[in-house]
Amino acid sequence: MSTEHTSAPTIVLVHGAFADSSSWNGVIELLRAQGYSVVAAANPLRGLASDAAYIGSVLDDIDGPCVLVGHSYGGSVITVAAAAKAKVQALVYIAAFIPAEGESALELTDKFPGSTLGPTTRPANYPLPDGNPGTELYIRQGEFPAQFAADVPVATAELMAATQRPVALAALQEPATAAAWRTIPAFALLTTEDKNIPIAAQQFMAERASAHTVEVPASHAVSVAMPGVVSDLIVLAAKQ
Repeated sequence: MSTEHTSAPTIVLVHGAFADSSSWNGVIELLRAQGYSVVAAANPLRGLASDAAYIGSVLDDIDGPCVLVGHSYGGSVITVAAAAKAKVQALVYIAAFIPAEGESALELTDKFPGSTLGPTTRPANYPLPDGNPGTELYIRQGEFPAQFAADVPVATAELMAATQRPVALAALQEPATAAAWRTIPAFALLTTEDKNIPIAAQQFMAERASAHTVEVPASHAVSVAMPGVVSDLIVLAAKQ
C-alpha cells in the first residue's frame, strides 16, 4: 500500500463505530481532486490499543508525512496511534473523541448530557480469540437514520444502517494510553446537532487540545452530509 512520495502529506482517514470506510467517499473525491493521496483505513473496532496498533501499521506503510483524520471513535484511535509516529504532522478530529491519557470513549460521552445513542443500540455476541464471547454493539437499523445521520438523504442513511460496522463494547470502555495531541497540532470539526457525542463534550475536548475548531450544524455523519466542510478542514491541516 506504499504511496508515491510527494511534497504534500498523505491523508489517512479513520472511520469510527457504526460506520465503514465508505463514509469518507465524498471527502476522498474532494481531496483527490486537489492532488492529495488518500488512504481510508479499515478500523477493526475491536479494542483501542489493538485498533491503534493496526492504524500505526498503516502509517508505517506510507512514505512521507501524513495527516491523520479520525471520525467519532476513530478520534480515540488516532490519538493513540500517532503518539510514536514522527511522520504525522497534524491530527484532524471530525465529530470525534479527543481523549486524554486514561479516558475512554464512553467516559467522555457520559461527561456531558445529550447523547441518545445508548437506547438506540443493541448488543450481540462475537467470538474472542480465546473462544470466549465478547459483546459488540449495533445501532438498530430502524433508528439509525435519526440517531446517526439525520441530515443525510434517507435512502443513503438506510444503506449506512445496513452496512454499519459494529464496535466491541470493550473498545469504547478501554482508556487511552497516550494523547498525541499534546505534541501534534490538532484541528476539530464540531457538530452541533450530534446525537452520539454531545456538542458540549466535543467543545470541552477541542478546547483542551487547543485545536483549531470549526462548528457546523450537522449530524454525527458529517463526512457524508457535508464532505466539503470536512475536506476544507483537512486541507487546512495539511497546509499548516
